[in-house]
Amino acid sequence: MHEPDSFNNQSGSAHEPVQERLLLVDPIEATRTTLARRLESLGYAVETARDGVEGAASALRSPPAAVIADLRLPGVSGIQLCRLLRAEPGTQHVPILLRGDEDDRRNRFWAERAGAFSLLGKGRIGELVRVLRRAVAAAPPPDDFFMQIDGPDHIHDRIARHLDAALFESVIAAEVRALASCDSTQNLFDLLSQFLSQIHGYRWMAITTQGNAFFGVHHHAGEGERAVAEARRALGATGGEAFVLEDEDAVGEAGGPPAVVGRIAFGGREVGAFALAPTCGGDDSTRELVRVVAGELGGALRMTILVEETQRMAATDRLTGLMNRRAFTDWADRELARLDRYGGSLALGVIDVDHFKSVNDRFGHGAGDLVLREVAKILAQVFRQSDVVARWGGEEFVFALPSSSLDGARMAAERVRRELASNIMNLAGSDGLLVTGSIGVAQRRPRESFDSLVERADAAMYVAKQSGRDRVEVAPWSAEAPVDAHCGSISSIDLEAEAARAVSMTGARPAPTDGQLAPTSAGVLA
Repeated sequence: MHEPDSFNNQSGSAHEPVQERLLLVDPIEATRTTLARRLESLGYAVETARDGVEGAASALRSPPAAVIADLRLPGVSGIQLCRLLRAEPGTQHVPILLRGDEDDRRNRFWAERAGAFSLLGKGRIGELVRVLRRAVAAAPPPDDFFMQIDGPDHIHDRIARHLDAALFESVIAAEVRALASCDSTQNLFDLLSQFLSQIHGYRWMAITTQGNAFFGVHHHAGEGERAVAEARRALGATGGEAFVLEDEDAVGEAGGPPAVVGRIAFGGREVGAFALAPTCGGDDSTRELVRVVAGELGGALRMTILVEETQRMAATDRLTGLMNRRAFTDWADRELARLDRYGGSLALGVIDVDHFKSVNDRFGHGAGDLVLREVAKILAQVFRQSDVVARWGGEEFVFALPSSSLDGARMAAERVRRELASNIMNLAGSDGLLVTGSIGVAQRRPRESFDSLVERADAAMYVAKQSGRDRVEVAPWSAEAPVDAHCGSISSIDLEAEAARAVSMTGARPAPTDGQLAPTSAGVLA
């Protein structure tokens, strides 16, 4: 080992500049000696070490201006030495130059990831000197630092702890990145809360996306309103309904240290924020955990939002903004399967806008589109959040009322009919257009297929058309209806017979079906 008295003159006289002290770590004595003499001839004070443990102990005791280390060292490699010095407060800003095969892609990758200033080829002294000068000039001024080193075992322990921390961080990062496969923000938030509650104790955890499009809070079952209010303040989530998860996984404490907040970014753009509320007896790891999770969550969150937007576009009718036919059918298939397994009721209605063809003929298709949008707006306002409304096609709409009786469905349909009939639509070229609707309602029979249920509601709507329009008709219901033995669904019904039965029940006479607008007060159409 080169004697440390080679830099004892660094204080020198009052008129001599202070020498920059370097630490040279190389396992080959001849290489150490030759390179140390060359650096000393350039005015540097050089201390040498023959392995990574000895070099780490020297650097931690008294941080040098720069470290030059071989990539392959006995005991502790140059990469491990670099990681250790980067992780320690006293040496985190000391530039580290690694020497090894710079053409090896893996060497370049790990040197960069470990935080090395540069990876240089061996034998290229001129390049080493030039890079060394840049590194020393770019480094911040050193802080006064002293660390008690208790021998090689202490260095190995410190390296082991840093490696464990790096491994733990990489596992957390991998778990968070895996959330990119989620199909909804709610699912992402649920899975994230399950994971984080296993590795860290917190009072509550919260996420908000840009514009408060999503705001989720996970908290202990006994801390509902307080936790949600704290999370809103911490994240600045002033609006929007909260998606709340309550369970025993979060710690039930009435108060504690302030929440730690991390901004979630993707592609240089902020997409949300993440917050954890530490427990009273927690440690300092919360801040580091928030840093890692927020740093990795951007990609997963952005991907999930894009999936949601794609699903929403695929399930939405572009003209009205309601659910489209395909999405409604998919929902109905799932709902009927649930009802067959667990029981329950379902009512369905079909709405047809009266005289819609005449609206298009007289005022143009733009006016027809406006009518459909206005009808959709009325339906969205009338029905409950638990109800499902969709555009079925053309001027037809469909609605489903889970857990509703036939009487309840009829009353809901009547509310819709009244709202339509009381709404005067202002169209260019008219003094006001009164648009009405004919509605048919049916309640699902035991194990009835979706197609059969729609056919019965459609038949009732046909009866409403034939009976004068602007009315609600209810399809007959019988629990003893025959079930097809092969598919377990109701056999197909005769639409004309169904319509005839509905007409006989109401005593109404069929109205003309010439497709013309019925006369009303001046300038108003029905």
